[in-house]
Amino acid sequence: MINRISVLFFVLMSMLWFSGCSQMTSAPKAKKKTAPITSQARHKATMKPYCVLGKKYTPEYIKLGDTMIGIASWYGPDFHGKYTSNGEIYNMYDFTAAHKTWPMNTLVKVTNLDNGKTQLVRINDRGPFKDGRIIDCSYAAGKSLGLDRSGLARVKIEAVGFNSKPIKPTILNDNVYLAQNTFPKLSNSTKKVLMNNFGIQVGAFKLKNGADITKEKYASLDKRYNVEVKKFSLADGSEIYRVFVMGFISEEEARDYMSCYGISKAIIIRG
Repeated sequence: MINRISVLFFVLMSMLWFSGCSQMTSAPKAKKKTAPITSQARHKATMKPYCVLGKKYTPEYIKLGDTMIGIASWYGPDFHGKYTSNGEIYNMYDFTAAHKTWPMNTLVKVTNLDNGKTQLVRINDRGPFKDGRIIDCSYAAGKSLGLDRSGLARVKIEAVGFNSKPIKPTILNDNVYLAQNTFPKLSNSTKKVLMNNFGIQVGAFKLKNGADITKEKYASLDKRYNVEVKKFSLADGSEIYRVFVMGFISEEEARDYMSCYGISKAIIIRG
């Protein structure tokens, strides 16, 4: 009798244990809440306010899916080989673009609302600085969108990714884009113009240490321009170190730079 009671007790406890386990495993798991992906944590270094043509621009944090509608333009040979705002060398054959406030390396889908063509571009520069224009496409991107014919077009842009890698000519939406060797090459005359740029002397020092400190200061202001230290010999046999900010395409651009950064006294030169 005692053995039967023991067996029944063991069976009953086993059933209760399995029942408890069943309830534990069948309980629905709480879904983890995921915050929307934004650009805030990824692009702090390029989010400083800046000034162009006397107007101040403040880069903004955006999220995936943000859109804008406005006018698109394109830029090419005059800037080919020069520094962009994020420190890269501008290559007009890559699919890149300039935007006044969206973060660098944001991947943007551009749709030409006039002809329906689309192109993915990566933001690596600032601009365009004309009223009504929202994006300035590279030559390659502009050509694929039809901007090489129209010059300007009404477009819709959409943020589709952050921290994107460089985009080379590729196939998108059944449109085959031309490889680099099918684009016109820069002429020798164009190359000479690019080399003959404007600059500003922002300091002159007897000690090289002072020149190096000034160079570091101006190098951090705007990556589009080169800061150089050059040594000159004076008539009395002494030496002087001069600091130049180089890379302006016009005297107007150089003066605008001086205005934005409060440089009241500087010598504008032509390289």
